[in-house]
Amino acid sequence: MIFSALRPLLFQLDPERAHRLTIAGLRLLPASPPSFDPRLTIEVAGLRFPSPVGLAAGFDKDAEVPDAMLRLGFGSVEIGTITPLPQIGNPKPRLFRLAQDEAVINRMGFNNSGQPVAHIRLAARHRTGIVGVNIGANKDATDRIADYAKGVHNMADVADYLTINISSPNTPGLRALQDAGALRELLAAIQAARSPNGPPVFLKVAPDLEPADIDDITRAAIDHGINALIVANTTISRPPLHSKDAGESGGLSGAPLKTLALERLRDFRRATGGQLPLIAAGGIASADDAYARIRAGASLIQLYSALVYHGPGLARRITAGLLSRLDSDGFATLTDAVG
Repeated sequence: MIFSALRPLLFQLDPERAHRLTIAGLRLLPASPPSFDPRLTIEVAGLRFPSPVGLAAGFDKDAEVPDAMLRLGFGSVEIGTITPLPQIGNPKPRLFRLAQDEAVINRMGFNNSGQPVAHIRLAARHRTGIVGVNIGANKDATDRIADYAKGVHNMADVADYLTINISSPNTPGLRALQDAGALRELLAAIQAARSPNGPPVFLKVAPDLEPADIDDITRAAIDHGINALIVANTTISRPPLHSKDAGESGGLSGAPLKTLALERLRDFRRATGGQLPLIAAGGIASADDAYARIRAGASLIQLYSALVYHGPGLARRITAGLLSRLDSDGFATLTDAVG
């Protein structure tokens, strides 16, 4: 109810300013961690997630409010993307609401305060709840692969898991690291940078992939010890859109990404044959959306853009909805429903 009243006011503000106000407000949230039904607990890469509903990277770039987001009912929170050095990102405006489409276009460009700042914040928190760290390369890095290896080294001791983000469309040339040869070189460097007792490492891929790319990525991920795949990041494709900012460049997320992201999830499920856990992202805005991804093979789901349109209670609503769908289909636990 509160969000419904505030949404028209927030939508009068520039999207990036509204986001900063939201982050500031979240710091004032009272400490009331949710309790999750044990039927929703699922193990992925040795981690026990109390709920499959996670917050995707991009919302809390600098690890300012991970605990506040956990208190809103998320089973996990992924902060970042963070790079070894601070960077300001792309010129503004760079974030656009497409309200008629329940979508967002962003070309932020990994704006963040750098890994040292995020490390200090994460080191100071009590390690309750699962908080992952999404790492990227600086735009002007002469050796981007080395930047990813630095990220693994810099953030491993404060992360429950690490995500390698090579699928953002807003850093020129970054997605080329998904090409077979470059990807194997990258994953070998990450494998070498990991410590035996370090956190699991996930790989986040783009939805704009060809069948041969999917097979290459799958083989490389398995060969180099990647623990899970996140499918998928924003898209550079443009399905039919109706909002005034539909022509802006950048990555498209939200409702128009739903069909493509679900197709790509199914592709990776076939390619992996169940050998790698899958985490679904893109266009998830309801319990039905989340449940469809789980039945298609995702062990976990992540969302972000849907919060813009459906408010901070969305995680709790999806969680409750998943329980009712498990009951309807006769599944004792969420794990039973995967795939």
